[in-house]
Amino acid sequence: MSSDTISVTAARNGLRGTICVPGDKSISHRVAILGTMAHGSMRVRNYLCSEDCINTLRAMQQLGAKVTPGDAPQDFTLTGTGMKPQAPQHDIDCGNSGTGMRLMAGMLAALPFDSRMYGDASLCSRPMKRIIDPLARMGADIRACGAKPGCAPLQILGKQLIPIHYDLPMASAQVKSAILLAGMMLDGTTSVHQPAITRDHTERLFEHFGIPCTTSADGLDVSVIGPVSPVAKDIIIPSDISSAAFWMVAGSVVPGSEICLQNVGLNPTRDAIIHVLRRMGADIDISNRVDVGEPYGDIVVRYSSELHGTTVEQHEIPNLIDEIPVLAVAAAFAKGETHIRNAAELRVKESDRIATTVNNLRAMGAQVQEFEDGMVITGGAPLHGATMDSFGDHRIAMGFLVAGLHAEGETTLLHCASINTSYPGFEEQMRSLIV
Repeated sequence: MSSDTISVTAARNGLRGTICVPGDKSISHRVAILGTMAHGSMRVRNYLCSEDCINTLRAMQQLGAKVTPGDAPQDFTLTGTGMKPQAPQHDIDCGNSGTGMRLMAGMLAALPFDSRMYGDASLCSRPMKRIIDPLARMGADIRACGAKPGCAPLQILGKQLIPIHYDLPMASAQVKSAILLAGMMLDGTTSVHQPAITRDHTERLFEHFGIPCTTSADGLDVSVIGPVSPVAKDIIIPSDISSAAFWMVAGSVVPGSEICLQNVGLNPTRDAIIHVLRRMGADIDISNRVDVGEPYGDIVVRYSSELHGTTVEQHEIPNLIDEIPVLAVAAAFAKGETHIRNAAELRVKESDRIATTVNNLRAMGAQVQEFEDGMVITGGAPLHGATMDSFGDHRIAMGFLVAGLHAEGETTLLHCASINTSYPGFEEQMRSLIV
């Protein structure tokens, strides 16, 4: 478990070691949901035992799924309901997880019973209208009961829905997945058109569970034909590339570093962080790659003295959205300007990640220009330690602890307990890498 306040100083002898970061967060949520709807039992290995994903697994147990512990906390057997989940006896606590809430909303909206989902203050401030609108077009009755319009708690009155075609107004894997999860229970074809390719974990897992799903040649149109009869099948969840990104940046900017990250997910809709860092001059090698289901492999990153700025292209943003805070840290150590725009979605994450990233970079002495949809960072000047607020945002906390590993003096991050929502054990692994 991470402390609520964490301090670091510069790793003057570098970062070295071999680690395995926790299981993929996005895949873990989806495995719990689809495994609950499936017929039969499946062995799940390397599930992310973070607060967010444990909340989703507990919610699935409320719906009738059975979880039998394995030899390690991240390994268990999941027995599904055979497409016959039961009504929850209590309100469903989604904690801090927008992914869990938005995906479950799609599933719950198409089920023949009522349910209610809530979360912490951060989750109850994030927009839910983006999933309510398309699901309402399918006939769903979802009521946003939060203090802010369009926000959680969500009251869902289960109804018979109809399949639709929906044009996503924004590139969002969560909205796409909510629609497809509802569509798999309906009679007919439910399809989604997305303006840019988003992470395709739902589609890959549909294939894993034997659910008929079609993706167009350009990857922009996805459809599911229901009703389906998913079949449980054992799965190993790869390590989360978004978590590995912190060490890719740390290894790139801290002199004397060489870090090996094992079994990291290499899904092409998630690997933009590797491409952008390499474009900036990072020394990153991939080996032992396996391309079955969700691709994965080992990543070795070494310190690079030649990091330089870059422009993150608009089409890269959906693939990179979770990694932008730590990418901004890399940009602060790189020579020249890094332009990150078309990322207004960052304003409605666990924190306003544009404002929190800009303010914390400035607190450490970086030169940053803020825009409504992003930032421009002029890097290359030495950073100094500072005491900063993570605003309860796990990615801000971890990103600026990485910055502190190559800053003069002490860096202290407040409100770091949120790290446990996605990366339990982060602080311990960080300490283990310091030479």
